[in-house]
Amino acid sequence: MSFGQGGPQWGPGGPQTPDWAALAEASEARARRRKWLLIGGGALATVGVAAAVAVAVVSANSDDTTASNKPASELPTTADIPGTSTAPEPSFEATTPPPPPDPKDYISSAKKDKAPLGPESFFPGTKLTSGERVYKKGDTDSTKKCASVTQPALAAVLTRNKCTEVLRATYARKGIAVTVGVAVFDTEAQAVRAKKQADDGLVRSLSGKGVAPFCRTTVCRGTYNAYGRYAYFTTTGFLNGKDVTTKDKNAYEVGDDLARFTFHQINRRGEAQASAAANNPE
Repeated sequence: MSFGQGGPQWGPGGPQTPDWAALAEASEARARRRKWLLIGGGALATVGVAAAVAVAVVSANSDDTTASNKPASELPTTADIPGTSTAPEPSFEATTPPPPPDPKDYISSAKKDKAPLGPESFFPGTKLTSGERVYKKGDTDSTKKCASVTQPALAAVLTRNKCTEVLRATYARKGIAVTVGVAVFDTEAQAVRAKKQADDGLVRSLSGKGVAPFCRTTVCRGTYNAYGRYAYFTTTGFLNGKDVTTKDKNAYEVGDDLARFTFHQINRRGEAQASAAANNPE
């Protein structure tokens, strides 16, 4: 069967048949490019997330709450980050309480030694106990005429060093009596000089209140010492008029007991004033 001229014809010189192989290759190439683009985009997204995390970390360590988009090479160094200081940390000294006052300071100068002064301040009560030995207290007195209650040699020493007062008390035990004299000076230096110069002379014995006169015409034992602004002296003798010799151990013991007691009384005077000053600081 044949058709007339003007109808479609299939063959050389007519419409071309599509190249199906080329079309398939082009489609495959386009698919590969799309795949690489997707993979590349994912990689870029990962880099972007990492960069965002890095920026967030840097921002968290900064006083500035605004995130920075600068690369890591342009970020500030540690020394430039606000809040970082190279100055030394402040140091604080340990707080310690002030040392307690020295008791001797209060008995070394009349300017600080303001406690009441009298025989009872050194020789209180009616007796003195030293270990197993008990001494009965006799009479007491005080005078600002220091030379009037001492033998001439000691009187000259006290006058030369400007003694202001002498306080006395007598104690007795088993036929032995001792008079203690405390000479008062304005300064420790005066008391020390008086002690060094008191090689001869005694405090006059003080009788009364059950203690008979002693050491008026007999040989008696004397001691002298000083502490703070006070020099203190003892005169020890027998009530029966016997002379004291180096063999009379009991007489030496009595004098030493009273000298030691007097030292402690002077020291307690300083301790009491130091304690009062510590409890009531100015």
